[in-house]
Amino acid sequence: MQRRDLLKTTGLSLFGAALPIASSHAQDRYAKYKGQTLVVSIPAHPHYDAMQKLLPDFTRETGIKVEVDKLQILRMKDKQLLEMAKRQGDYDLVCYVVMWKGEYVKKGLIRELEPFLKNTALADPDFDLKDIVPAYLENIGLVGGPKGYLPGPGARLYGLPYGAETSIMAYRRDIFAKHDLNPPQNYAEFQALLRTLKDKEGIGALTSRGQAGHQCVHAWLLHLNPMGGKIFDANWQPRFNDEIGVKALTFLKEVSDTGPAGIPSYGQGEMMTAFLQGQSAMYLDSTVIFGPVKDPASSKINGKVSYALHPKGVRYSSQSGGLGLAIPKNAKNADAAFLLMQWLTSKRQDVAVARAGGVPTRLSTIANADLVRQYPEYITLRDQLQYSDPDWRPIIPEWDEINVQALGVVISEALTGKKSPKEALDGAVPKVMDIMKRGGYLKT
Repeated sequence: MQRRDLLKTTGLSLFGAALPIASSHAQDRYAKYKGQTLVVSIPAHPHYDAMQKLLPDFTRETGIKVEVDKLQILRMKDKQLLEMAKRQGDYDLVCYVVMWKGEYVKKGLIRELEPFLKNTALADPDFDLKDIVPAYLENIGLVGGPKGYLPGPGARLYGLPYGAETSIMAYRRDIFAKHDLNPPQNYAEFQALLRTLKDKEGIGALTSRGQAGHQCVHAWLLHLNPMGGKIFDANWQPRFNDEIGVKALTFLKEVSDTGPAGIPSYGQGEMMTAFLQGQSAMYLDSTVIFGPVKDPASSKINGKVSYALHPKGVRYSSQSGGLGLAIPKNAKNADAAFLLMQWLTSKRQDVAVARAGGVPTRLSTIANADLVRQYPEYITLRDQLQYSDPDWRPIIPEWDEINVQALGVVISEALTGKKSPKEALDGAVPKVMDIMKRGGYLKT
């Protein structure tokens, strides 16, 4: 892939020569922890459904037991915050959404990973951090660098990607062939296809998230970034309501109007289900779709789907986000939790979770010849990752509040027709500025 070398840009000692290599002659790193029980907080999510299939192997190999607390994502966060605020919480390992990383670090809730990776009694010498997709590692794991979340001086690693993703276009190959259509390469073609597919086929053109809160913001960002927009300018002044922001929201409103009925109430699950059940001709969202498309329990369209790059706006750009694993500061069994984290994200288990329907995290997995035969879409994924943007959204500690309580309200109002796109975005500016002033980004 044509992509900058993460090892040269992060400024982290753990990625450089200062990090000692764990001895290949180390004793069984699991023996000390045999019989311990780890409690892991995970979401109801296809990747973690696949992960659960692997856990019996971990226990057989290590003697470490694993209990899973699975919740809907927002309920999961509420419970994590409650548990991690205690002197000693119930969780040894937590899954987090990329948007939460800055908040968790600012509140002192999760551990930096460098001490674990330097511990020769714990660290696997074959782990190969360089093999993890650089955009995923940057986006999911780093806190403290430029802007507070990008690689560079001051950045530290607090988590590992697991369920990380970029955005990709999936489309019904049979429907496109029937009407002699091609997948859109740019937004002009994309917009023209929305009405064409709706009129010709009578089903939704593009499925999309639209539910109030972070879901509809996610959908808007999918178009804002390729069109050249951003949430803030270089001085943290809001610019999301400029011409580009309004254009992206206007496009999303058209997606909603020409898509399957119910988009303004769709979260990720409903959006995916609409595509899997044949209610839309196109999908533009997370690469987590790869596994469910092939699952006969959830999909009516297996064998009918092809993939293409996220269409180009003024530039090629795709989401960098998803889920990661972190160790709470108050974890009872932190060392054993690191061993589980390391095991799950290893080369061998990355292949295993991909075979089980999860998403790959490693470059070697995406290039694995056997997996590419099973998932030829990995060829498109390799190309797409060149454009995965770690600055897709500002992952500052205040972002979740902005995302849910400000932008997530007004974008929903635009999708439901209560306000025009311009009126809606303008209406969020005062609240966002108040949040940014409170956070110290803007002077009062």
